[in-house]
Amino acid sequence: MTVEEGQVQRIGATEAVFRRLKSLIQSDDYSVGDRLPGELALAKEFGVSRPVVREALHACATLGLTETHTGRGTFVVSKKESPRLTFAGVDAADLIEARRLVEIPTAGYAAERRTAEQLRHLFEILDNLAAATDAREWVRYDGELHTAIAAASGNTMLTTFVADTRRALDPQSEFLNVTQDRRANSDREHEAIVRAIEARSPDLACRAMAEHLEKVAETIARIGD
Repeated sequence: MTVEEGQVQRIGATEAVFRRLKSLIQSDDYSVGDRLPGELALAKEFGVSRPVVREALHACATLGLTETHTGRGTFVVSKKESPRLTFAGVDAADLIEARRLVEIPTAGYAAERRTAEQLRHLFEILDNLAAATDAREWVRYDGELHTAIAAASGNTMLTTFVADTRRALDPQSEFLNVTQDRRANSDREHEAIVRAIEARSPDLACRAMAEHLEKVAETIARIGD
């Protein structure tokens, strides 16, 4: 099995478990206040590992369907998905709006100002993203890439802003990859941004970052449709 095939199987399994859990929660088998089986029991039932179940449960919690209490378990808190997505207390729409204002010009500055060493680091992170076999590992490298692009801009304020947004962006990235299978498309979009930075083309870099953020916004908008 190739690394890419392994990634597809892992992501596919997590998304499949998430969809089965969501269907189960919204069925007549459970009512608000009911406790779901534990991670180990769910892993055995679905024939997957506990980390896969854990990622799927996080996605259900993001949709406002469940809450997990340490030592007590995971409980159904709603049969309907939340109409507004929030990540670390930040509204998803607010997050994408702020990212457009900051990360698009930041990519342009990176194309103008990046050093050879910074470019090498960006390509290294792209390789790490492609090789990641765990959803959270991929999210960590995703954050490193966007922060490294900001660092290549040479503007410390922009770098600090982008780094600070990861508090909300990390859970958003994990959620979209689990529920919407965004990883492969994100990898291609990330490479387009880095290639534009390599070419020292601010226009192409801004355009590539804008397209990446637009695809994220479109994916979020489709959730719940």
